[in-house]
Amino acid sequence: MKPIELGRLLRASTQGCVIGCRVSQQDTPEFGGMVKIPLNDGTCAYGLVYDIHIDDDGLVRQLVISDGVADEVIADNRVNRNVPVEMSVLFIGYRQAERIYHLLPPRPPLSLDAIYACSEQEVCQFTSTGRFGYLRHILRSQDLPAGELLAAHIRQAGQAQARAGNQAWVDAISQELIILLRDDYNLLISVLGALADTRLYSPKEDV
Repeated sequence: MKPIELGRLLRASTQGCVIGCRVSQQDTPEFGGMVKIPLNDGTCAYGLVYDIHIDDDGLVRQLVISDGVADEVIADNRVNRNVPVEMSVLFIGYRQAERIYHLLPPRPPLSLDAIYACSEQEVCQFTSTGRFGYLRHILRSQDLPAGELLAAHIRQAGQAQARAGNQAWVDAISQELIILLRDDYNLLISVLGALADTRLYSPKEDV
């Protein structure tokens, strides 16, 4: 199956990047979705979408105060608008020479590099490699909604793992989070509470 191109890279750093896409493309991926960026040297960077930002433009500012905006005008603005939807991505690892690393990519991607949604097979392969080392990239980022991001990621990856026959994956990553966050009770409760809302995990009374 051909990968779905989401958009093109606007700017990047060693820890993450921002991509731009049309409004009509924003149905994939969701918040917490896993994406990949193939680099020129054969490396493939992996990341999670942690923010989706839609800026206004001059036309939108005029339309929002107009009476009875026609459906075709709204549709035209969404398809042909000049300001792209921006998706912020946190890097969580990379693949090089068919080996997956839960480390930051050796170098950031370049402007206008294409970004693709990861297939369920790729999600399962990445999240089953090693012992959830990529979680530290999420937990150490102070400006991210860590609980909500982890819950969204675990819900999506857990569904992929379940369809692949790995029913124990959600419990395994939940237990790993409990270990990692034992010294940060507030964040632990936030993460487990968000996970409970996904109906994938129920916090134990002795946590």
